[in-house]
Amino acid sequence: MSEMTDNNGPEPPEPVASGARQPVGDAVKAAGGAVRAGRGSVKPSGGAVKTGGGAVKAANGAAKAANGAAKAAAMAQPAGHEPVARPPDRRNQRRWVPITAGIVSFLLGLAYIIEGFRTRVIYSHLKHPLHRLTEIAPGVLAIVPRVADVIIGLLLLMLSHGLRRRKRRAWEGVTLLLAFSVVTHAVLPGRHLVPALITVALLAVLWVYRKEFYAVGDPRTRWRALWALIGLLIADVVIGLTYISVTKGLEADYTFGQRLQSVIYGLLGFGGPVEFTSETRGDVFAFLMGGLGIFTLIVFGYLFLRPAKRASPLGGQDASRIRELLAKQGERDSLGYFTLRTDKSIIWSPTGKSCIGYRVLSGVMLASGDPLGDPEAWPGAINAFLDEASRHAWVPAVLGCSELGAETWCREGGGLTALELGDEAVVDVAEFSLQGRSMKNVRQMVTRVCRNGYSAEIRRAGDIPRTEIDRMIRRADSWRGSPTERGFSMALGRVGAPGDEDCVIATATKDGVLCAILHFVPWGSDGLSLDLMRRDRSAQPGLNDFLIVETIKSAPDLGVKRISLNFAMFRAALERGERIGAGPVLRAWRGILLFLSRWFQIESLYKFNAKFCPEWIPRFFVYTGTRDVPRIGLAAMEAEAFLVWPTLEVRRMARRTVRWLGLDQLRHRRPPERPGSGAAA
Repeated sequence: MSEMTDNNGPEPPEPVASGARQPVGDAVKAAGGAVRAGRGSVKPSGGAVKTGGGAVKAANGAAKAANGAAKAAAMAQPAGHEPVARPPDRRNQRRWVPITAGIVSFLLGLAYIIEGFRTRVIYSHLKHPLHRLTEIAPGVLAIVPRVADVIIGLLLLMLSHGLRRRKRRAWEGVTLLLAFSVVTHAVLPGRHLVPALITVALLAVLWVYRKEFYAVGDPRTRWRALWALIGLLIADVVIGLTYISVTKGLEADYTFGQRLQSVIYGLLGFGGPVEFTSETRGDVFAFLMGGLGIFTLIVFGYLFLRPAKRASPLGGQDASRIRELLAKQGERDSLGYFTLRTDKSIIWSPTGKSCIGYRVLSGVMLASGDPLGDPEAWPGAINAFLDEASRHAWVPAVLGCSELGAETWCREGGGLTALELGDEAVVDVAEFSLQGRSMKNVRQMVTRVCRNGYSAEIRRAGDIPRTEIDRMIRRADSWRGSPTERGFSMALGRVGAPGDEDCVIATATKDGVLCAILHFVPWGSDGLSLDLMRRDRSAQPGLNDFLIVETIKSAPDLGVKRISLNFAMFRAALERGERIGAGPVLRAWRGILLFLSRWFQIESLYKFNAKFCPEWIPRFFVYTGTRDVPRIGLAAMEAEAFLVWPTLEVRRMARRTVRWLGLDQLRHRRPPERPGSGAAA
């Protein structure tokens, strides 16, 4: 039972998922007590067996009555008090519906764009009886449908990905576009029958299976508008260049630069150097580029001006509640303190006794470590997590949970699978010693560092002045080869922030110059977990070993009994694969890991941790199924910053533009002094 209490007494237990009522539960308990009493009555004597048997029968009858009462209570529940049903789970739905709808929508969008290039259809429009309207608007009746086809095709391409992810807004948009397309196919002549039939079939499928598209929209920011603008501009340029290339009848053999210039000018509504021999083709190109330019501007304006809806990041109230859980249950998981990362969102159990930190990347709802709080409350937090993932059609996944956490996730998830991902190295301070053959390498490294004049200092972050911490951060940042900060499951992402006074900072200096720094976060009241490890590349090798050893020596003074080091991925495979007698499959897997170690710290972290002879604690990876592993792996690499997408550094580009234009000199010019100003004034 949980020991967490408040001022009003014990906290309420987590709600039962089945929604059973308390009186029925009491009846079942009473029946169970009667069964136990009946069984106990068998012991006294042989003559009492019949009595005991009668008691058992009576108890069984009571149990049946209780079950009947449960059914009656369930049937008699008011409509307003029915148990809340969980949202539909994407893993249990018809997967072929969103996948097929997305693929067909994508192909249909390409077909619409290609259809917009066909000039023969334009001439068929000119033969329509409505050609008399061309006297009022020459060419519009023939050209506007072509531009509309291209724009509809672009929209279908953009919304096809949302269809595959079961997004409700994408379903609504595609349905409206297809309905509009069906109307235009019915009204305007000259259209092909096959695209019309495909459009009608897709529209019918989307309507029949409309309940399969239930997911709400993802959190949005202003950056999505910028990425949409870049994507649409690239698509517009490709469409314009393709039209010029496939259309015959150019006045001359224009260069690529001239064609690109005409496309860009066309998007802005101006004429370019490219000229067509046919006036109709020129009008189509002008209307096409102008329409695409207006369409791009409208889409960008809508995405940019709509209110942002960010994922709920870690706030002050959540942080204080998390620290309360860590103070009571923080010793259970060495990764618990990393839930305080500012880029994580928090989801709580119904009673608030447990929570889970997560990030959403590439449609994956990624958690790390075990849920915080009382293990009895874990199912409530896990169910809330899975419900949120189902509501958005995200793929749920967990990185680095313990064996107990993996069992709870798989039991509550109903279809989740656990895989051993690696091992966490934990050093027992009381049993650690530099003596012995196994510690020879570490002992030699530490001795060499001491002889070269390095000294260590181990302090709590709260005991270090803020100015000194700022100098440490600036010095440590100068050692980094890349501005990207790696880590998600075992990284805090900050040093010396308010609230982190219990963190431990270990520094190595030589002649008063900082050369290496280690940062540890609390692991309950008597443990530390390694967060940050940096050193000056020009300093003596072995400084990290030296600082870890000095931290272990200072652990008793800090009240620390255990220290968690780095996490070694696939440690068992690396260790067993090099043993004598290892099978070909294990050796091949080890060879793949060694090959990947050229880019990722797999073997190096394992060897570094193994030097300290730690206790290996297995960590697990929980996922939905084999089909989602590539997607989850991509999201995990992105979260850990092993995969970094290119970003637009707007400020740097602006500074370069200012320097190129010579405007930076204007800021440094001093205005001429006015008469009477200066020292005399």
